[in-house]
Amino acid sequence: MSDNGRWVYPFGSSGDGDFQVSITDDLCGWQHTSLRVATLAPAVQVSLDLGDSEVIVVPLQGSFDVTAVDHAGERHEARLAGRTSVFAGATDVAYVPRGASLTVRNAGVGPAKVAVCGAKATKQSMPLPFRHVAAADVPVELRGAGMASREVRNFGVPQVLDADSIIACEVITPAGNWSSYPPHKHDEERDGVETELEEIYYFEVRAESPADGADPLGYQRVYGTRERPLDVFAEVRSGDVVLVPHGWHGPAMAPPGYDLYYLNVMAGPGATRAWLICDDPAHTWMRDSWAQQDVDPRLPIGGPR
Repeated sequence: MSDNGRWVYPFGSSGDGDFQVSITDDLCGWQHTSLRVATLAPAVQVSLDLGDSEVIVVPLQGSFDVTAVDHAGERHEARLAGRTSVFAGATDVAYVPRGASLTVRNAGVGPAKVAVCGAKATKQSMPLPFRHVAAADVPVELRGAGMASREVRNFGVPQVLDADSIIACEVITPAGNWSSYPPHKHDEERDGVETELEEIYYFEVRAESPADGADPLGYQRVYGTRERPLDVFAEVRSGDVVLVPHGWHGPAMAPPGYDLYYLNVMAGPGATRAWLICDDPAHTWMRDSWAQQDVDPRLPIGGPR
């Protein structure tokens, strides 16, 4: 029987107050990560008291003023220049530590959309400092090859951002390609091999070329092991969320004609903040095939069409 009803949240189905998307530990079976997404009119703001969570503020569309008052009462401010859309390239982001109060304000002249990615941050004895990461400092990786080519923007991985628990990045999959592939998992603590991380996928989709009546969509697969069954196969559109509590996940599929974006947020209970994955053994051979293929020449995707 499908588990879509428990782990798939179409846009608007998880809203809370000012946030059209609100995934938190209020959901049964969800423990470590959170995601809130808000669309704000010019000069409108949203506020949060972070408690024991740290967050990364990610502009999806538009620019934002971020203000945080940390656990010691010190005030921090950053102007996030943002971007015109998630398909326009990497964005600058702000890291806000646990114990802070946060305000995010639309700094532009039109509607703007922001994601607040969060994770429980209880591993380190003291909160880490506020940080503004410039877009120019976000590594952009072209991963895979051929029809498994995708673009990964690594703004919140351990090698780029110092944090307590959160790991976050965003992925662009050109129309007709597959990503999160080969299917992989990270739901066990195995030293040097795999880390236990639950994961959030937030999606946006666009037509590769403008077309009257187009209905951009993509697909996401998540499936369990014999010991921990799980069965999710979701049709996704802009604003939809798929949760990965455990198990193999992938592929994320961009049908011909539609570019697919997803924002990933990960964290787990392990003492070490690391993103270590294990491929599904039935499909890991695919990695060797990339050596004989070129990366999709459409990447990196640098601007809106």
